Amino acid sequence: MRAITVTEPGGPQQLQWSEVPTPSPAEGEVLVKTIAVGVNRADLLQRQGHYPPPRGISDVMGLEATGTVAELGKGVTGMSVGDEVVCLLAGGAYAEYFVVPTGQCIAVPQGVDVVTAAGLVEVAATVVSNMDGVGLEAGETLLVHGGAGGIGTFAIQYAKALGCRVLTTAGSKAKLEHCRAMGADVAIDYHDDWVAAVKEATDGQGADVILDVMGAKYLELNVDALATAGRLVIIGMQGGVKGTLNIGKLLSKRALVTATSLRFRPVEEKVAICQRVAEVVWPMIADGRIKPAPETRIPLKEARRAHEQLAGGENIGKIILVA
Repeated sequence: MRAITVTEPGGPQQLQWSEVPTPSPAEGEVLVKTIAVGVNRADLLQRQGHYPPPRGISDVMGLEATGTVAELGKGVTGMSVGDEVVCLLAGGAYAEYFVVPTGQCIAVPQGVDVVTAAGLVEVAATVVSNMDGVGLEAGETLLVHGGAGGIGTFAIQYAKALGCRVLTTAGSKAKLEHCRAMGADVAIDYHDDWVAAVKEATDGQGADVILDVMGAKYLELNVDALATAGRLVIIGMQGGVKGTLNIGKLLSKRALVTATSLRFRPVEEKVAICQRVAEVVWPMIADGRIKPAPETRIPLKEARRAHEQLAGGENIGKIILVA
């Protein structure tokens, strides 16, 4: 089979369309023929050498995909060759075939094109697991950074479906308009004093929960923007990995700072998260409460172009590679 490989860590030019061995499914796994692959910023980090896969996982990139089951591993029941599935992976999807534990495969959501579905499961699993983890509730205020991306587009709609008020940041007029169209109550240009804007929008209280993709760059600012007993959830490192934190301010607010990675969780945890997505999110998509993000489709073998577009910072919604 062919796959996107990385000759050595670096820029998009390091991505190559190469011949590699077709993987074989282990016990409890299936081999899937790829239909489409969602592109995530984690892929860019891996290409640069900053986010290697867990031990024993393919070094081919790709954390979410759709495809048809091509082969069953030993002991697999409840699935058949030819089934269309949406898959959450620890790696390996930038390829014509990939292997995945059966519990990390769920049905394509009702009414959604199988290519579009490839860009849904990673964002849904990330947002739902993290909002469950910090107990986001109806009536609370959620601040979402990067509201125009795949994560942000989903998080805005999911929080609104839960009955929350949503504030978001983005960096251009088009992106701010997109956030409002997705349901954001307040959309803030991050080039401005967004902490002050959050305070103003919440009558000085701050956000109950912040979903952050920036990491170090926003650490202290996020704590400033938190409400008393607020919860900061860090899921990305676009703004660096090392920051400073005023512990006194954190103590005075009785606030929580947590950071999570979906990729390195044990299989059983990812299986439970996938089932949660199928049970909670897929019905929201079927009845229109959540709409898929705008998408750009690019051939899988042109993954270099996809990485360049995502890194450029102008993309709205999701980039999907089509096999």
